[in-house]
This record gives sequence, C-alpha cells and structure tokens, in this order.
Amino acid sequence: MRILVAEDDAVLADGLRCSLRQAGYAVDCVRTGAEADSAVASSEFDLLILDLGLPKMGGLEVLRRLRARQSRLPVLILTAMDGVNDRVRGLDLGADDYLAKPFALAELEARVRALSRRGQSGSPVLRHGTLSYDTVGKVARIEGEMVELSARELALIEILLQRPGCMVSKEHLVDRVCEWGEEVSTNAIEVYIHRLRKKLDRGGVKIVTIRGLGYCLERPQAH
Repeated sequence: MRILVAEDDAVLADGLRCSLRQAGYAVDCVRTGAEADSAVASSEFDLLILDLGLPKMGGLEVLRRLRARQSRLPVLILTAMDGVNDRVRGLDLGADDYLAKPFALAELEARVRALSRRGQSGSPVLRHGTLSYDTVGKVARIEGEMVELSARELALIEILLQRPGCMVSKEHLVDRVCEWGEEVSTNAIEVYIHRLRKKLDRGGVKIVTIRGLGYCLERPQAH
C-alpha cells in the first residue's frame, strides 16, 4: 500500500513517514498543496493523508480538484482546524475521514487500517490456493501457518494477489512498492520475486515469469 502525506510541518511529516513505514507502508511526502495536486494527478496512491493548511494551494482545493477528476482515492484529512464547519466542508468535498491535531499516532494508524478495509471489495483477506493474505494485518499464511516475509515481499504479494492470473509488469511493481528517490530497479524486483517464490513454493503457490514483461500468480489447479 502506497500513501502520500501532504503536510508542511517537517517534524510531523517525518514522524508520520517513520510510523507508517514501520507499519509496512510505502510513504511519499510533499509540503505544498500544489505538489500534492501534481502528485495525485500523475502517480498512483492507495491513500492521501491531507493537511488543510498547506501553502500554495489549500488542502480543500486539492481535495476539490481530486474529486473533480473523478478520483476515488481515499482521503484522510489531517488538520488543526477542528471546527464543525471545517469538518463539514471537508466531508462534503469528498474526504473519507477527519482527524484533528494533535492526535496519537496509534489512532492515525487505526484510521489508515480502517480506510484500507473500506477500500477492499468484500473480505480484507485475499486467498489463492493454500495462500491467504490479511491486507490489514499484513500477514501471509500458507495452510494457516504464517510465512515470514519482508515489508517489500508483502507489498509484492498483495499486488499479485489483487490480479491473479494476470500479468503485472516490472515497472508497475517498482512504482507501487517504492518511494520517491529510492534507487530500486527492475533487477531488484527480480531479486525480491525470487525470494518470494522460494518462500511460497512449499504451498504450491507459483509466481510465473513472463519473459521481458513481468509476473503473474498462476491460478490454482482445480481438483
């Protein structure tokens, strides 16, 4: 899951980045409304954490422009402006949740998990043969036994599970699991896939390489 944090307070933004990274998310940060608007228009994210008091373009304008583009990106408003009118304006413009400063990081993480569940169609647990993956708890299991996966391996398996039997390009995987400024190449993705393949093989879960293009999860054989 990739999150964009639009927050001009450098200390708070850094704290959010560290906390969310530890929870297993890829996190990018911007400091102005104009940067936030450009980022969500040109890149794919799973959640926007949006401060209302941003310079160069207010958070409400970022939100208005986002919804005008028919984007369904979940938005969590994060702001010191906690009056009822501010809440109403944000929610009316299409925000999904609202958290007033100051707040506890544990509460923010809980709201992120709730928005993640809301974005899932049906159960938050994805299944593929003997493999199950809890998209909220970030836990993978084979035949009920937990599989030890790194944060990046968990991100990759979640993407592949969302498109079983369909090819996912290496470039798309790089874009979905890496943050801005990270030096991650398609060759690195090959290494992560190789490690992931070895860990899933015992459960009969096969990641197929489509040479020169990408990867897909082989559909389980019907018995």
